[in-house]
Amino acid sequence: MIANEKTMTVRITFLRPMKRRTKQDGWSLLELSFSVLIIGVISAIAIPQFLMYRSDAKTFGDSRDLTDLILLAKMRAAANFTQARLYADTSAKAFHVEIWNKTGATWQVDGGVNPLATGNTFSFGSLTSPPTGTQSSIGLAPACQALAGGTGTISNTSCIVFNSRGIPVDSTGAPTANDALYVTDGNTVYAMTVSATGLLQLWSSSSNAASWRKR
Repeated sequence: MIANEKTMTVRITFLRPMKRRTKQDGWSLLELSFSVLIIGVISAIAIPQFLMYRSDAKTFGDSRDLTDLILLAKMRAAANFTQARLYADTSAKAFHVEIWNKTGATWQVDGGVNPLATGNTFSFGSLTSPPTGTQSSIGLAPACQALAGGTGTISNTSCIVFNSRGIPVDSTGAPTANDALYVTDGNTVYAMTVSATGLLQLWSSSSNAASWRKR
């Protein structure tokens, strides 16, 4: 009986599982190359899309700022019983609001000067047609005048002028339906158009071909 117990003990000891050494396998050159290839393909697709989205976001931001200041100019004209305008410096790529001071017979800046985002310009690029129902032909609003009443054209500028009733007017003071501003980053063009009644609309289109849609 004792012999049998010893035999059983030996057998049980023999049948105990042996601990295996663990090792962590590394990546093969083929696997590493394949992973790098996948990352490269994803980056090639994602990065340009991200940069385009970021650029469009900045351009849309400029268009919203321009829209807000055009509306502000309209309100300032009515509130002060005078003319007010959105002044765009197409060379310096900046814009601001100005109010006509009747007493001093001069245009006065209202608020600060706002620069366009880096890479943006006042332009409609290669587009040849304006948004439907707006301008007769595509183009920036007329150049600003040094004095109210159409005296002294200022080069490299574009102005949308409102009279005291909030109606857009030309250099002679006559109502106009041809005012618009365009800003682009080279990929997307945004348009701010003003109707003869003073209705302001925001549009966008690809810079490759006119496909205007309201924003």
